[in-house]
Amino acid sequence: MSVAGEPSFRESVDLMFKRATALMDLSPGLEQKIQVCNSTYTVRFGVRLRGKIETFVGYRSVHSEHMEPVKGGIRYSMGVNQDEVEALAALMTYKCALVETPFGGSKGGLCVDPRQWDEHELEQITRRFAYELIKRDLIHPAQNVPAPDMGTGEREMAWIADQYARMNTTDINAKACVTGKPPHAGGIQGRVEATGRGVQYALREFFRYREDREAARLTGDLDGKRVIVQGLGNVGYHAAKFLSEEDGVRVIAVIERDGAIVDDKGINIEELRQHMNRTGGLAGFPKGKHVTDGAAVLEMECDILIPAAMEGVINLGNAARIKAPLIIEAANGPVTFGADEILRKKGTLIIPDMYANAGGVTVSYFEWVKNLSHIRFGRMQRRAEEARSRLLVEELERLSSDQGLGWTMAQDFKQKFLQGSDELALVRSGLDDTMRTAYQAMREVWHGRTDVNDLRVAAYIVAIDRVAKTYRSKGL
Repeated sequence: MSVAGEPSFRESVDLMFKRATALMDLSPGLEQKIQVCNSTYTVRFGVRLRGKIETFVGYRSVHSEHMEPVKGGIRYSMGVNQDEVEALAALMTYKCALVETPFGGSKGGLCVDPRQWDEHELEQITRRFAYELIKRDLIHPAQNVPAPDMGTGEREMAWIADQYARMNTTDINAKACVTGKPPHAGGIQGRVEATGRGVQYALREFFRYREDREAARLTGDLDGKRVIVQGLGNVGYHAAKFLSEEDGVRVIAVIERDGAIVDDKGINIEELRQHMNRTGGLAGFPKGKHVTDGAAVLEMECDILIPAAMEGVINLGNAARIKAPLIIEAANGPVTFGADEILRKKGTLIIPDMYANAGGVTVSYFEWVKNLSHIRFGRMQRRAEEARSRLLVEELERLSSDQGLGWTMAQDFKQKFLQGSDELALVRSGLDDTMRTAYQAMREVWHGRTDVNDLRVAAYIVAIDRVAKTYRSKGL
């Protein structure tokens, strides 16, 4: 994906860090302490599969322990390497600080192609990888809490949680050792959709400010905006689905491994996703035009570009041809450092990954809290809310009747008003509040300082400052 002269993903993260710290008053020692990765554990283990022993290589990096436990996903990909895992761990530190979740940054990865193995084989591999990490406290409710990432999901997290429970039979908080579990195995409602939902809330908050819309050369609200989505995995699918169904955006192109589907009238995301699940790709989708060169579609005219898959898809090789005035980084590191320089000079506005895809870790935090409290969100207050709302409605209806006013309430309003907050409603409320608050913190730096010209540097400054304050309070 990269071109000659392009910094690596890890170098990009370090260069962006340096851009921010150049504008901050940090001692050289504290700056270095925040930047460097504390530790990386590399494991090589064997699993007997298909009549022979297969050896796998995995990593778990801990970037910062300014707060514990540390938090970060585990990805399954043949492209996993130490540099990538350490860069992602650093991003997790800054991301957690930005959205004020009380975690340090960590990340894990396993060099495996999950498509090459049957489910029971993948379970054996996952359990053995988990075993190697658990026995070194690199998976632990109080020290290191993984989550899903590229190539993993609820299934793998359930296997890891069960493996931890088997090895720690008296740990009452065992379920909190990992997040992103299915709801029936200690997970939380809304976790699967969380990163995509966070992208939606991030765009909604951005569009609330006229000054910010104008900086991206856009007007009005989200309704009718033309959107291109690169990657229809978990994040891209949910972001595109929610934005098109709830905010009126028109998804005019979706890019995947086997090309892209383009339709200026708008793509039905749910239909396209079902087609992909059936066939394994975009080809053959009956609505819209299939374009084999997906990379070229990134450069089409649109209002908002959402890269939601791999890092480095927008790089020195194509940045100058990107026409979208607004890019929101739903994936980790989709815009390289070199591309970021080019895009900023063109006037392209970027909502950075550190903020835009923080929905996942935010809802993971809620799941971790739920596991430690051992009670489902909403269980104590939902019916009390309903009873209080019903009292108000019945009193208004009584007053109307007694005074002959003839007031009537719309049935759908009454139904919604009388409904107490269940777990999903509370999760979405907490995520919305988190995304709003984090954006406002970035925005304050972006508009409040003459030396900060973009949201990425603003995000880094907010995050690094919070990490620095935590280290100082610890006596470092």
